[in-house]
Amino acid sequence: MSTTARLLPGVPVAEEILAQVAEGVAQLRAAGVTPTLATVLVGDDEASAGYIRIKSRRAAELGFASPHVRLAASVSQADVHAVLADFNSDPGVHGVLVQHPIPGGLDYDRALQTLDPDRDVDGMHPVNMGRLALGLPGPLPCTPAAIEALLAYHGVPVAGREVVILGRGATLGRPLAMLLAQKRSTANAAVTVVHTGVADWPRYTRRAEVLVAAAGVPGIVRPEHVRPGAVVVGGGVRYAGRRLLPDVDESCARVAGAITPRVGGVGPVTVAMLFRNALRAARSAAGRAVCRQGGGAEALPR
Repeated sequence: MSTTARLLPGVPVAEEILAQVAEGVAQLRAAGVTPTLATVLVGDDEASAGYIRIKSRRAAELGFASPHVRLAASVSQADVHAVLADFNSDPGVHGVLVQHPIPGGLDYDRALQTLDPDRDVDGMHPVNMGRLALGLPGPLPCTPAAIEALLAYHGVPVAGREVVILGRGATLGRPLAMLLAQKRSTANAAVTVVHTGVADWPRYTRRAEVLVAAAGVPGIVRPEHVRPGAVVVGGGVRYAGRRLLPDVDESCARVAGAITPRVGGVGPVTVAMLFRNALRAARSAAGRAVCRQGGGAEALPR
Protein backbone atom coordinates (compact mmCIF):
# COMPACT_ATOMS: atom_id res chain seq x y z
CA MET A 1 0.00 0.00 0.00
CA SER A 2 1.36 3.44 -0.88
CA THR A 3 1.62 6.12 1.79
CA THR A 4 1.46 9.03 -0.67
CA ALA A 5 -0.22 8.64 -4.03
CA ARG A 6 1.30 10.01 -7.22
CA LEU A 7 -0.51 13.20 -8.18
CA LEU A 8 -2.22 13.51 -11.59
CA PRO A 9 -2.38 17.29 -12.15
CA GLY A 10 -4.60 18.63 -14.88
CA VAL A 11 -2.77 21.89 -15.60
CA PRO A 12 -0.03 20.41 -17.85
CA VAL A 13 -2.68 18.43 -19.74
CA ALA A 14 -4.73 21.57 -20.29
CA GLU A 15 -1.66 23.54 -21.38
CA GLU A 16 -0.81 20.96 -24.02
CA ILE A 17 -4.37 20.90 -25.38
CA LEU A 18 -4.66 24.69 -25.38
CA ALA A 19 -1.34 25.03 -27.21
CA GLN A 20 -2.75 22.79 -29.94
CA VAL A 21 -5.95 24.85 -29.98
CA ALA A 22 -4.01 28.11 -30.29
CA GLU A 23 -2.07 26.69 -33.24
CA GLY A 24 -5.29 25.59 -34.93
CA VAL A 25 -6.91 29.00 -34.36
CA ALA A 26 -3.88 30.74 -35.87
CA GLN A 27 -4.08 28.52 -38.94
CA LEU A 28 -7.77 29.28 -39.42
CA ARG A 29 -7.21 33.01 -39.01
CA ALA A 30 -4.43 32.85 -41.58
CA ALA A 31 -6.94 31.25 -43.94
CA GLY A 32 -9.37 34.12 -43.35
CA VAL A 33 -11.60 32.48 -40.74
CA THR A 34 -11.99 33.95 -37.25
CA PRO A 35 -13.14 31.17 -34.91
CA THR A 36 -15.99 32.54 -32.82
CA LEU A 37 -17.29 31.24 -29.50
CA ALA A 38 -20.43 33.03 -28.27
CA THR A 39 -21.47 32.94 -24.62
CA VAL A 40 -24.87 33.42 -23.00
CA LEU A 41 -25.37 34.23 -19.32
CA VAL A 42 -28.84 34.38 -17.80
CA GLY A 43 -29.35 35.98 -14.39
CA ASP A 44 -27.17 37.53 -11.72
CA ASP A 45 -25.22 34.59 -10.30
CA GLU A 46 -21.77 36.01 -9.60
CA ALA A 47 -20.01 32.64 -9.78
CA SER A 48 -21.44 32.06 -13.26
CA ALA A 49 -20.48 35.59 -14.30
CA GLY A 50 -16.95 34.89 -13.06
CA TYR A 51 -16.73 31.70 -15.11
CA ILE A 52 -17.83 33.58 -18.22
CA ARG A 53 -15.18 36.27 -17.63
CA ILE A 54 -12.49 33.62 -17.29
CA LYS A 55 -13.61 31.85 -20.46
CA SER A 56 -13.82 35.14 -22.38
CA ARG A 57 -10.28 36.06 -21.36
CA ARG A 58 -9.01 32.66 -22.37
CA ALA A 59 -10.88 32.89 -25.68
CA ALA A 60 -9.12 36.19 -26.42
CA GLU A 61 -5.74 34.69 -25.50
CA LEU A 62 -6.34 31.81 -27.91
CA GLY A 63 -7.49 34.08 -30.75
CA PHE A 64 -11.24 33.43 -30.66
CA ALA A 65 -13.80 36.16 -31.11
CA SER A 66 -16.19 35.89 -28.17
CA PRO A 67 -19.48 37.81 -28.45
CA HIS A 68 -21.46 37.72 -25.23
CA VAL A 69 -25.13 38.14 -24.36
CA ARG A 70 -26.24 38.67 -20.77
CA LEU A 71 -29.95 38.34 -20.01
CA ALA A 72 -31.78 39.39 -16.86
CA ALA A 73 -33.13 36.71 -14.54
CA SER A 74 -36.63 37.97 -15.39
CA VAL A 75 -36.48 36.99 -19.07
CA SER A 76 -38.87 34.44 -20.54
CA GLN A 77 -37.99 31.06 -21.98
CA ALA A 78 -38.83 32.50 -25.42
CA ASP A 79 -36.26 35.28 -24.89
CA VAL A 80 -33.53 32.72 -24.27
CA HIS A 81 -34.58 30.73 -27.32
CA ALA A 82 -34.54 33.89 -29.45
CA VAL A 83 -30.91 34.60 -28.54
CA LEU A 84 -29.91 31.06 -29.47
CA ALA A 85 -31.87 31.28 -32.72
CA ASP A 86 -29.88 34.40 -33.64
CA PHE A 87 -26.61 32.58 -33.01
CA ASN A 88 -27.84 29.53 -34.94
CA SER A 89 -28.51 31.70 -38.01
CA ASP A 90 -25.23 33.62 -37.85
CA PRO A 91 -22.62 31.91 -40.08
CA GLY A 92 -19.89 33.78 -38.24
CA VAL A 93 -20.68 32.07 -34.93
CA HIS A 94 -19.17 28.60 -34.72
CA GLY A 95 -19.70 27.63 -31.09
CA VAL A 96 -22.18 28.64 -28.38
CA LEU A 97 -21.92 28.20 -24.62
CA VAL A 98 -24.99 28.67 -22.41
CA GLN A 99 -23.65 29.03 -18.89
CA HIS A 100 -25.27 26.55 -16.49
CA PRO A 101 -27.20 26.86 -14.23
CA ILE A 102 -29.86 29.31 -15.38
CA PRO A 103 -32.45 30.81 -12.98
CA GLY A 104 -35.30 28.69 -11.68
CA GLY A 105 -38.41 28.99 -13.77
CA LEU A 106 -36.35 28.64 -16.94
CA ASP A 107 -35.60 25.27 -18.51
CA TYR A 108 -31.95 24.80 -19.47
CA ASP A 109 -32.60 21.52 -21.28
CA ARG A 110 -35.36 23.04 -23.43
CA ALA A 111 -33.06 25.91 -24.33
CA LEU A 112 -30.21 23.56 -25.19
CA GLN A 113 -32.46 21.59 -27.52
CA THR A 114 -33.03 24.71 -29.64
CA LEU A 115 -29.28 25.13 -30.21
CA ASP A 116 -27.68 23.85 -33.41
CA PRO A 117 -25.94 20.62 -32.22
CA ASP A 118 -22.84 21.46 -34.26
CA ARG A 119 -22.46 24.71 -32.28
CA ASP A 120 -22.84 22.97 -28.90
CA VAL A 121 -19.37 23.30 -27.37
CA ASP A 122 -20.46 21.59 -24.14
CA GLY A 123 -21.30 18.42 -26.10
CA MET A 124 -24.51 18.01 -24.12
CA HIS A 125 -27.16 18.44 -26.83
CA PRO A 126 -29.30 15.26 -27.16
CA VAL A 127 -28.05 14.83 -30.74
CA ASN A 128 -24.45 14.89 -29.53
CA MET A 129 -25.18 12.46 -26.73
CA GLY A 130 -26.68 10.19 -29.38
CA ARG A 131 -23.57 10.58 -31.52
CA LEU A 132 -21.47 9.57 -28.51
CA ALA A 133 -23.62 6.51 -27.86
CA LEU A 134 -23.25 5.43 -31.50
CA GLY A 135 -19.57 6.30 -31.78
CA LEU A 136 -20.23 8.97 -34.41
CA PRO A 137 -18.15 12.16 -34.78
CA GLY A 138 -19.35 15.15 -32.79
CA PRO A 139 -18.44 17.39 -29.87
CA LEU A 140 -17.76 15.32 -26.76
CA PRO A 141 -19.03 16.23 -23.29
CA CYS A 142 -16.17 18.24 -21.83
CA THR A 143 -15.61 16.64 -18.43
CA PRO A 144 -15.72 13.01 -19.64
CA ALA A 145 -13.35 13.89 -22.50
CA ALA A 146 -11.11 15.67 -19.99
CA ILE A 147 -10.88 12.59 -17.78
CA GLU A 148 -9.90 10.36 -20.69
CA ALA A 149 -7.27 12.89 -21.79
CA LEU A 150 -5.89 13.29 -18.26
CA LEU A 151 -5.47 9.55 -17.77
CA ALA A 152 -3.81 9.19 -21.19
CA TYR A 153 -1.42 12.10 -20.58
CA HIS A 154 -0.22 10.61 -17.28
CA GLY A 155 0.22 7.16 -18.78
CA VAL A 156 -2.54 5.51 -16.77
CA PRO A 157 -3.58 2.36 -18.65
CA VAL A 158 -7.33 2.02 -19.10
CA ALA A 159 -7.76 -0.56 -21.88
CA GLY A 160 -8.83 -3.92 -20.47
CA ARG A 161 -8.93 -2.65 -16.88
CA GLU A 162 -11.88 -2.35 -14.51
CA VAL A 163 -13.12 1.22 -14.27
CA VAL A 164 -15.83 2.01 -11.74
CA ILE A 165 -17.72 5.31 -11.96
CA LEU A 166 -19.56 6.42 -8.84
CA GLY A 167 -22.34 8.60 -10.26
CA ARG A 168 -24.80 8.30 -13.13
CA GLY A 169 -25.44 11.94 -14.02
CA ALA A 170 -26.06 13.05 -17.59
CA THR A 171 -23.11 15.43 -17.61
CA LEU A 172 -20.46 13.03 -16.34
CA GLY A 173 -21.20 9.48 -15.17
CA ARG A 174 -23.28 8.20 -18.07
CA PRO A 175 -21.32 9.82 -20.94
CA LEU A 176 -17.99 8.88 -19.36
CA ALA A 177 -19.10 5.24 -19.23
CA MET A 178 -19.91 5.32 -22.95
CA LEU A 179 -16.63 7.07 -23.76
CA LEU A 180 -14.34 4.74 -21.82
CA ALA A 181 -16.06 1.62 -23.16
CA GLN A 182 -15.35 2.57 -26.78
CA LYS A 183 -12.75 0.61 -28.72
CA ARG A 184 -9.77 2.94 -28.56
CA SER A 185 -6.29 2.68 -27.06
CA THR A 186 -7.09 5.26 -24.37
CA ALA A 187 -10.43 3.61 -23.53
CA ASN A 188 -11.63 0.03 -24.16
CA ALA A 189 -12.24 -0.56 -20.45
CA ALA A 190 -14.61 -2.79 -18.50
CA VAL A 191 -16.84 -0.04 -17.09
CA THR A 192 -19.22 -0.32 -14.15
CA VAL A 193 -21.53 2.55 -13.19
CA VAL A 194 -22.76 2.58 -9.60
CA HIS A 195 -24.54 5.29 -7.64
CA THR A 196 -25.73 6.30 -4.20
CA GLY A 197 -29.04 4.56 -4.79
CA VAL A 198 -27.14 1.28 -4.39
CA ALA A 199 -26.83 0.60 -0.66
CA ASP A 200 -23.60 -1.36 -0.95
CA TRP A 201 -21.88 0.83 -3.58
CA PRO A 202 -18.48 0.51 -1.79
CA ARG A 203 -18.46 -3.17 -2.79
CA TYR A 204 -18.01 -1.98 -6.37
CA THR A 205 -15.59 0.88 -5.78
CA ARG A 206 -13.23 -1.30 -3.72
CA ARG A 207 -12.60 -3.55 -6.70
CA ALA A 208 -11.89 -0.73 -9.18
CA GLU A 209 -8.45 -0.42 -10.75
CA VAL A 210 -9.53 3.07 -11.83
CA LEU A 211 -12.15 4.81 -9.69
CA VAL A 212 -13.90 7.96 -10.91
CA ALA A 213 -15.93 9.87 -8.34
CA ALA A 214 -18.79 11.63 -10.11
CA ALA A 215 -21.54 11.76 -7.49
CA GLY A 216 -21.46 15.45 -6.58
CA VAL A 217 -21.48 14.54 -2.88
CA PRO A 218 -18.61 16.19 -0.97
CA GLY A 219 -16.24 13.71 0.66
CA ILE A 220 -18.26 10.64 -0.29
CA VAL A 221 -15.17 8.65 -1.31
CA ARG A 222 -12.97 7.81 1.66
CA PRO A 223 -9.93 5.54 2.01
CA GLU A 224 -12.02 2.51 2.99
CA HIS A 225 -13.84 2.76 -0.35
CA VAL A 226 -10.64 2.56 -2.43
CA ARG A 227 -8.71 -0.50 -3.56
CA PRO A 228 -5.07 -0.12 -2.40
CA GLY A 229 -2.96 1.14 -5.29
CA ALA A 230 -5.95 2.17 -7.42
CA VAL A 231 -6.07 5.29 -9.58
CA VAL A 232 -8.62 7.75 -8.17
CA VAL A 233 -10.07 10.59 -10.25
CA GLY A 234 -12.18 13.28 -8.62
CA GLY A 235 -14.69 14.36 -11.22
CA GLY A 236 -17.63 15.44 -9.06
CA VAL A 237 -17.59 18.67 -7.08
CA ARG A 238 -19.90 21.09 -5.35
CA TYR A 239 -19.30 24.64 -4.23
CA ALA A 240 -19.99 26.37 -0.93
CA GLY A 241 -19.67 29.97 -2.02
CA ARG A 242 -16.26 30.04 -3.69
CA ARG A 243 -14.96 26.97 -1.84
CA LEU A 244 -14.66 23.82 -3.91
CA LEU A 245 -15.92 20.65 -2.20
CA PRO A 246 -14.70 17.53 -4.04
CA ASP A 247 -16.20 14.05 -3.93
CA VAL A 248 -12.85 12.53 -2.99
CA ASP A 249 -11.61 13.06 0.55
CA GLU A 250 -7.94 14.04 0.53
CA SER A 251 -7.11 11.19 2.92
CA CYS A 252 -7.62 8.78 -0.01
CA ALA A 253 -4.07 9.67 -1.08
CA ARG A 254 -2.87 7.34 1.70
CA VAL A 255 -4.39 4.36 -0.11
CA ALA A 256 -4.45 5.22 -3.80
CA GLY A 257 -1.55 4.63 -6.14
CA ALA A 258 -2.34 7.81 -8.09
CA ILE A 259 -4.91 10.55 -7.52
CA THR A 260 -6.02 13.87 -8.96
CA PRO A 261 -5.37 16.90 -6.73
CA ARG A 262 -8.24 18.63 -4.96
CA VAL A 263 -7.67 21.78 -7.02
CA GLY A 264 -6.22 21.76 -10.52
CA GLY A 265 -7.22 18.24 -11.46
CA VAL A 266 -10.02 17.60 -13.96
CA GLY A 267 -11.27 21.22 -13.98
CA PRO A 268 -8.58 22.89 -16.12
CA VAL A 269 -8.75 20.07 -18.67
CA THR A 270 -12.54 20.44 -18.88
CA VAL A 271 -12.12 24.10 -19.90
CA ALA A 272 -9.48 23.11 -22.48
CA MET A 273 -11.89 20.57 -23.97
CA LEU A 274 -14.52 23.28 -24.39
CA PHE A 275 -12.12 25.29 -26.54
CA ARG A 276 -11.10 22.17 -28.46
CA ASN A 277 -14.78 21.61 -29.28
CA ALA A 278 -15.07 25.26 -30.35
CA LEU A 279 -12.06 24.93 -32.67
CA ARG A 280 -13.45 21.78 -34.23
CA ALA A 281 -16.80 23.49 -34.75
CA ALA A 282 -15.05 26.37 -36.53
CA ARG A 283 -13.09 23.99 -38.72
CA SER A 284 -16.22 22.06 -39.65
CA ALA A 285 -18.17 25.22 -40.46
CA ALA A 286 -15.31 26.58 -42.54
CA GLY A 287 -15.05 23.29 -44.38
CA ARG A 288 -18.76 23.38 -45.23
CA ALA A 289 -18.38 26.96 -46.48
CA VAL A 290 -15.45 26.00 -48.71
CA CYS A 291 -17.46 23.10 -50.17
CA ARG A 292 -20.42 25.41 -50.90
CA GLN A 293 -18.05 27.75 -52.72
CA GLY A 294 -16.61 24.90 -54.77
CA GLY A 295 -13.23 24.74 -53.02
CA GLY A 296 -11.39 21.58 -52.00
CA ALA A 297 -10.47 20.17 -48.62
CA GLU A 298 -6.89 21.26 -49.22
CA ALA A 299 -8.02 24.89 -48.84
CA LEU A 300 -8.33 24.50 -45.06
CA PRO A 301 -5.75 23.77 -42.38
CA ARG A 302 -6.03 20.52 -40.46
